[in-house]
Amino acid sequence: MMELYKTEKINPLGGCLPILVQIPVFIALYWVLLGSVELRGAPFLYIGDLSVPDSLFGTLWFVPLGPLPLLMAASMFLQMKLNPKPTDPMQARLMMMMPIIFSVFFFFFPSGLVLYWLVNNILSIGQQWYVNNKIHAEALKKKGNA
Repeated sequence: MMELYKTEKINPLGGCLPILVQIPVFIALYWVLLGSVELRGAPFLYIGDLSVPDSLFGTLWFVPLGPLPLLMAASMFLQMKLNPKPTDPMQARLMMMMPIIFSVFFFFFPSGLVLYWLVNNILSIGQQWYVNNKIHAEALKKKGNA
């Protein structure tokens, strides 16, 4: 497998490395939002407090409902659609369920953390779209020259 990676010039950590950089920031932001007294009541747009879950639409039973977790799930779904489909059907089904699972978790997380993840997803979508279009344009250029 390593020989294949070398011949095809593929980094085996290419898919995991970006998330490994983000996880410490994510965990640190989580603990800062939960424990920092200075950030209690810090408003942003319609959110009155970035340290509590987004509950703009109220609560359903005990689940706070707000647009940020829903937007985050939609951005994860769009990001998943921009990436190539996994060849394993089980992995493909799991990838389809990930936005739903993450949105359930994010309903209970501080809204500042969900906002961070949403902005990160939007920037990642823009980057992936740019890379996909650039690769597509280069493939068309090569096809035209050949």
